[in-house]
Amino acid sequence: MSSTPQTLLEERAASRTAPARLARRSLRTWGLLAVGLVAALALPWVIYPPVAMDIACWALFAVALDILLGYTGLLSFGHAAYWGGSAYVTGLVAVHLGVPFPLAVLAGAVAAMLIALPVGYLSVRRAGIYFAMVTLAFAQMIFFLANQWRDVTGGENGLQSVPKTFFGITAVETDSFYFYYAALPIIVLGMWMAWRIVHSPFGRVLVSIRDNVPRARALGYDVEKYKIAAFVLSAGLAGLAGGLFAISHGFVSLQEVNWTTSGKVVLITVLGGIGTLWGGIVGAAIIVILEDQLASSGFEGIGIITGSVFVIVVLLFRRGVWGTALHAFRGRRGRRGRRAEEGAAGASGAGGDAPEPRAAADRPGLSDAEVVP
Repeated sequence: MSSTPQTLLEERAASRTAPARLARRSLRTWGLLAVGLVAALALPWVIYPPVAMDIACWALFAVALDILLGYTGLLSFGHAAYWGGSAYVTGLVAVHLGVPFPLAVLAGAVAAMLIALPVGYLSVRRAGIYFAMVTLAFAQMIFFLANQWRDVTGGENGLQSVPKTFFGITAVETDSFYFYYAALPIIVLGMWMAWRIVHSPFGRVLVSIRDNVPRARALGYDVEKYKIAAFVLSAGLAGLAGGLFAISHGFVSLQEVNWTTSGKVVLITVLGGIGTLWGGIVGAAIIVILEDQLASSGFEGIGIITGSVFVIVVLLFRRGVWGTALHAFRGRRGRRGRRAEEGAAGASGAGGDAPEPRAAADRPGLSDAEVVP
């Protein structure tokens, strides 16, 4: 089938603008990463350092959940099991072995992945609300274990006096400001791992599973294995965040494995925008700062305010805060790109043969009677 002159001109214009589009996209990506890194470095100078650390931990936790929710299409109501499970293991390793906190956090993340492996194997065979309920049931089992195993976890009293051991550097071990910068590389590493996961061929398969499971299975992908892998990786990143949270606070309580923690991270992820990664960071900043300001003012109904904010955002910004902003930006950029391509096509047409007029059938929205000769 031969191409029409109009089609050839459009293809020629698209080939000219493609390198420029890729260059602009790469520039925007690196620029956004630079802005994010500068913001992370400046954060403890702007707000109270422990609050800045909480934002970083919850941001990584939300990004971990987003791998499962936004990129795989699985809503977990039990991720507190991996956040809290890692927090307990990190605290126990730090207290009893006295190792530097990065090693304790790594041990907690490995423990979270080990917990997630059998849970994921049994859970991914369900979908939708059934998957969510199964993950919640397993998380409540972890909560019950932490509550009853008092000799190890401290039960309702929690695990106290978790040290911030860091190679004998007193400033890091005693000052939350310096501890933030010592812990920030772990957060950045977790964020980078999440970015690599979703932008790798493995991540593309996860998106295909999210969009159409039968088609992904027809293409030869073992859907269950991919879901289990995504589940375990998500739990590992959640474990990194939970371990750092425990070290930062010097205390691990039953709240870390409670179902409300799972609900909070879902709220943060949806608030920022699922399937964006950056949305989890934005949502964490909004919720943590809002809770801190309300608590500082003595207001006791914090849940009422955060819940109201969530409802308003869901009603007005269905893609979340970051997702809505990104959609608006892409829409404007797409319109500008189409205008640029049309201009390039017109310039090419002016230098050669005039393109043939398109038939009415090829012009969407026009009938034969509306075509101007």
